[in-house]
Amino acid sequence: MQKVMNGGDLIAQVVSQYGVKFIFTLVGGHISPILVAAGRYGMRVIDTRHEANAVFAADAVSRLTGVPGVVAVTAGPGLTNTITAVRNALLAQSPIIVLGGSAPTILKGRGALQDIDQLSLMKSNVKWSVSIRTIREIVPALQQAFFIAQQGVPGPVFVECPIDLLYDESLIREWYVKGSSRKNISIPERVVQWYMDRHLGKLFKGKGSIVASVTPLPTTVLQHGSSQVNAAVEKLKVASQPLMIVGSGAMMQPTKAKALAEAIKNLNIPVYLSGMARGLLGKDHPLQLRHQRKEALREADLILLAGVPCDFRLDYGRHLNKKAYTIGIHRSKKDLTQNRKPNLALCSDPAEFLIDLASRVSAKKKWLPWHNVLLQRDQERENLIAHQADENIQGINPLLLLRTLEGALPENAILVADGGDFVATASYTLKPRTPLSWLDPGVFGTLGVGAGFALGAKLCFPDAEIFIIYGDGSAGYSLMEYDTFVRHGVPVISIIGNDACWSQIARDQIEILKDDTATRLAHSYYELIGLAFGAQGMRVNSISEFSKALETARAAARSGMPFIINAIIGTTEFRKGSISM
Repeated sequence: MQKVMNGGDLIAQVVSQYGVKFIFTLVGGHISPILVAAGRYGMRVIDTRHEANAVFAADAVSRLTGVPGVVAVTAGPGLTNTITAVRNALLAQSPIIVLGGSAPTILKGRGALQDIDQLSLMKSNVKWSVSIRTIREIVPALQQAFFIAQQGVPGPVFVECPIDLLYDESLIREWYVKGSSRKNISIPERVVQWYMDRHLGKLFKGKGSIVASVTPLPTTVLQHGSSQVNAAVEKLKVASQPLMIVGSGAMMQPTKAKALAEAIKNLNIPVYLSGMARGLLGKDHPLQLRHQRKEALREADLILLAGVPCDFRLDYGRHLNKKAYTIGIHRSKKDLTQNRKPNLALCSDPAEFLIDLASRVSAKKKWLPWHNVLLQRDQERENLIAHQADENIQGINPLLLLRTLEGALPENAILVADGGDFVATASYTLKPRTPLSWLDPGVFGTLGVGAGFALGAKLCFPDAEIFIIYGDGSAGYSLMEYDTFVRHGVPVISIIGNDACWSQIARDQIEILKDDTATRLAHSYYELIGLAFGAQGMRVNSISEFSKALETARAAARSGMPFIINAIIGTTEFRKGSISM
């Protein structure tokens, strides 16, 4: 370890030892020492145009690599700008470290610039929060932060870093005594100076003996027992119509994604993949089902939920056959028993359990009739979608556009979903090619994740082709990050489904309330935003134009150029009645 120069330097040294390769930020004077030091310790500092997008990028890194993503933001509004993204990470159970600058320790509560009660603000949105009070607390605080972020159910943590602990001690002493070095100072002024000297002594006490080397605390997960695996095996033996849903909760160990995929194949149980689990079985594996999930759940006699809570996405458990034997596996006790307690409830890691279960189960041929019924239904739905894609409407048929994109996606594509109606339509038509090739916000349904997720994904997998599937509404949250993409050489492709409307809301609002208030947008020239920042873009009005633009975009991305395709789409009734509560 190198000599510690200041608190910012110490933070960078410690963070680098956890395998962190990127720090995402929007620069501010409160945190500059952290950012400047990060480069010296081999980390790449990626500055974004909004703090929320920095958090989304860190979130993507954690989901794709298992290494907690790190974001550093300045005090006050810099931190408040992160709240939605941090809450999204909490609900998505993503381990991220939020380093937040703050007012000097001695000036807290006295009206300093951007001074607010940040710990109270963050407390309900993170697993753990702490304010560092002396330079000696930096190493143990960060060690604890990385541990808690990954321990049990992963999630974000917040570490408040006061500005007077980040800069060189000599400079801080100058700031503290500024104006008090006059001769003949009064007794009250001498008392103040004494107090400041005493406070500074506490802040920096023992700085010379701090060891920056850190050993990560080992994390643990509640383990399932052999008896629980045996119970599941016995129930599978007598099941004739088993069904499995694997969700994001099974993807908390991304390094085991391939082993999990093999386990699912070996179990040979018909399966639906959701959230981060999409793509686990590749593009066209016969075990994977994509449609008519509600009907399948109501007919199954054994249902295995791996990393999937019974929330609104399963109609709070009402989609499940009441007579079916249910097996639930989740790290979160709350998610495990939410709304419907499984017959066999395992508070453990879903991936570990499925890998273990697959080693003890032999495929049952008697499941084939059931599987064939499900496959037939799937194909019927595919045929209907193909028919709907051929319908002529004003503007490009979004189903046809997405089916065209599906046919052109490369095997190394990573898809980032950011939108409502257009993105939900994409979930029916696009087939992620590999494990860890689909990113969506998760249960919070947050709009605006697109650019940040894409930024993190491309940095983690520079050889992959990154596609953001944007609704025209959601694109408004983060298209400014095309400046970030260009400056940092991050070539991603955005496809904006532009129907000049918040369609997911408008469809039901107009029918139920007979009013389109606040749902209308314009067929804006979003592609010009890319051009303004030195990227490229095209506006397309037909499917043939889209196909050509897609070829151009992929070629541009391969040459290092980000690209925007602004596709003028029409409206359909494909997702009518999709409003959720």
